[in-house]
Amino acid sequence: MITIRKFLLNPMQFVIAACLAVMLMLVFGNVILRYALNTGISVSDELSRLLFVWMVFLGAAVTLFEQAHLGVDTLVRRLSRKGRIACFALSNLLMLYTTWLIFSGTWRQAGINLGMTTPVMGVSQAWFFVPVLIFTVLAAGWFCLSLLRSLTGRMSDEELIGVRESEEDFDISALPPSGDGTRPR
Repeated sequence: MITIRKFLLNPMQFVIAACLAVMLMLVFGNVILRYALNTGISVSDELSRLLFVWMVFLGAAVTLFEQAHLGVDTLVRRLSRKGRIACFALSNLLMLYTTWLIFSGTWRQAGINLGMTTPVMGVSQAWFFVPVLIFTVLAAGWFCLSLLRSLTGRMSDEELIGVRESEEDFDISALPPSGDGTRPR
């Protein structure tokens, strides 16, 4: 996980932050220019939309690797280890299949839009589909690795649940005290 964080997650988080910063500058600059000088940045809308798509799908990949997506663990926590492994394997197989469906559909759609360009920037519309393809390849690799680890018994019971935090595991003593010195309840 340290290697994945160093070579994959940290650069992706940097790209996400850069996308957000550029979007902020473009949109804010465009608003100021429109109100102050009655002009604007012509590529602002298209580039912001493209950066938003990249930010969302790279963020989804980071969230997947950090296992920070929302989940309901009520049933899985009550299962035995074998039941957890079966549930985990089934859910990963379903997610792998869904990832394949998204990849194949996005691949076809990118091919259709390859020759089409955006009206203002003049870049291929296929650039809107590239982050989806990147996400699906990374997600498929993650699901295959998780499936392999679960079926070979190299996952702890907590990892098999797949939800990083829940209300029962939340440590209220870790919260800072409020202004009056008491902790929230």
